[in-house]
Parts: sequence; C-alpha cells; structure tokens
Amino acid sequence: MSAVYASIPSTPTPVGPFASSEAPFVIRPLAAPLGAEVLDLNLDQPLSDEAFSRIRQAFSDHHVLVFRKQDITPAQHVQFSRRFGPLQIHVLRQFQLPGHEEILQISNIRENGKPIGLGDAGAFWHSDLSYKAVPSLGSLLHARELPATGGDTHFSNMHLAWETLPASLQKVLLPLKAEHSYVKRYAEQRAKAPWRPALTQAQLDEVAPVVHPVVTTHPENGRKTLFVNEHFTSRIVGLPQDESEDILQQLFAHSVRPEFIYTHQWQKDDMVFWDNRSVIHLAGGTPDDQRRRLNRTTVEGAVPV
Repeated sequence: MSAVYASIPSTPTPVGPFASSEAPFVIRPLAAPLGAEVLDLNLDQPLSDEAFSRIRQAFSDHHVLVFRKQDITPAQHVQFSRRFGPLQIHVLRQFQLPGHEEILQISNIRENGKPIGLGDAGAFWHSDLSYKAVPSLGSLLHARELPATGGDTHFSNMHLAWETLPASLQKVLLPLKAEHSYVKRYAEQRAKAPWRPALTQAQLDEVAPVVHPVVTTHPENGRKTLFVNEHFTSRIVGLPQDESEDILQQLFAHSVRPEFIYTHQWQKDDMVFWDNRSVIHLAGGTPDDQRRRLNRTTVEGAVPV
C-alpha cells in the first residue's frame, strides 16, 4: 500500500550542527519524500530561541520531524509542544492521560476491562482535527510502549499531491470548499470497536461540521497543499452528491500514491512531530496481543486560507 523508506539515508546529508551554549544537534533529511531526523538533542530542557527557530524552520521544510531517544516526562512533552502554540483538547476526554488533559493516549491497552486510550486511532488517512473551525498546526506523538511487530505510521506529502495534479484539475479545485465532519465515519468505527463511546450532544456540538478550502496555502512555507482526507472530508460544498463523491475519491486515491509516502518504523522513545497542514497520516495497525502506548499533543493552528 505504501512505500517504506529507511530512517537513515544511505548517504547522510546533515544540516550542520547547532553552535551555541547548547550541545550540538543535527537535522538529517530522510531518504523519503518528506521528513528529517533530529539527532543529539534532548527535549528534557527548554530550548534557546535560536535552537527553537532552527527546529521551526526544519518543520516547515520537512513536514515531519523525528526526535530520537527522548526519555522525557509528560510535563516536558507538554512544555515543548506549547512552544509552537496553544494546545487543543480532544473531544474524547476519557482517553486523556491522567493529570495531563493536553495529552491524548493512543493505546490498545485495557485496564480493569476498559481501554485507556484510542486503540483504533488513525485507521483512515486523515489530518488531525481538520474537522475543527481552527484545525491543528501539528501533532507530537511520543512512543512510551511499542509492540514487537506492527505499529508503523504512514505519512503522505500533500504538497506533492497538489503539485502533481493535472493543471486542468487544479484549476477546477482552487475555488472549491469542502465540509469536514468528525462523525463522518464514527458509526463505522463503533461497529468495529464497540468500546468507542457514544457521543453526547455536548460532544456533537463541539465537533459540528465545518467548511475549509479544498486547496490551502501553507502559512509558513507558502506552498499550496490539498486539504482533504478520507476520514473527515464528507463532501464538496455546492456540488451534486455524485459529482462531489467522484472528485473526492479521485483526490483520496491520488494523495496516497507510494511516491508521496514515508513510513515511520517506531523506535523506543521516539517523538514524532508532523505538520497537519501539509501531510495526512495513517496508522499501520498493531496485533491485538501486543501492547502499544503513545502520548499525543496537538497544537492549534490557524483558519486555513
């Protein structure tokens, strides 16, 4: 289904070490259509403004950053995430990490017969919180407990997806807007995972459908990107249902071509930070008999334009 790229490029291309009172760190692009590793940097201490600026630029350039060997606390995870902006709270609050409402647990672990986190998170290609009026800037996922097999995460570059569309289709898409709905596939998810809670009216109100442009401009790198995904994009506004569905299915299929994809094979204590404005992602699945637990924060972005 997707292309798997090695985490370390065959010919490393380090972006020079950072020279300051902090220990040097290296940003190394991956041998993939997106992504870079950040090596020799510990997130257990606040970063200087200069170091943070460099990380922010790398995030804009590479869309996915992999911070290796981050043995940090949930509080340190939250502190680093907040450098990028306010944090958004997921509507399923029962899966928050106790004591840290900003952290959503992604886990198949059950305690006292109940799931501690979202065990089926990421079952469809999506951009986190695209269903909010103000979607997210990005998400930071920290590996705490990993299975022996499975558990990979796939990322697709939506800048490339846009840039490789025929010019005639680009012209059609530019003025269009699409609806995003959290509940688009919720009943389908509950049918497969009955432990998913029914949503209260207050939760439904919190995730009422919103409308965003089909094509957006990234606020930092200035590149255009497709802003649709199979999980939450429900229809194109103003088009007949059959025409809307036809266009969306074409875009969904095009946006996950293998040449756009990086597959992340998790290592212990990885922190992966991805840009929800320029990538979509998919969870590869984990065997039911193997424990998986990761902590996720989500940074608020801006209204897409």
